[in-house]
Amino acid sequence: MDKTYYVYLLTNWDNRVMYVGVTNNLERRIYEHKNKLVDGFTKKYNVEKLVYFETASDVLAAIEREKQIKKWRREKKNQLVAGTNPEWKDLSLEWE
Repeated sequence: MDKTYYVYLLTNWDNRVMYVGVTNNLERRIYEHKNKLVDGFTKKYNVEKLVYFETASDVLAAIEREKQIKKWRREKKNQLVAGTNPEWKDLSLEWE
């Protein structure tokens, strides 16, 4: 059975704080972030707006991509988001 993994970027309301994560269930994970169900960085800094995600079929590839993006300077992360979501809209709003 094939699985899908997601590398995703979240930001806060004014796009100043950015978080990179990986999950096998993007909708559930974003729900957890938005409802402050997970203690840590995203809860502390109110980071809950999904602005970018990509998929991978291999968990190791997804984790490696997450690590790669985390090492990037903010400018490069901004370019990644702007390339597919130039208005920095919350992509998870489409799920409601």
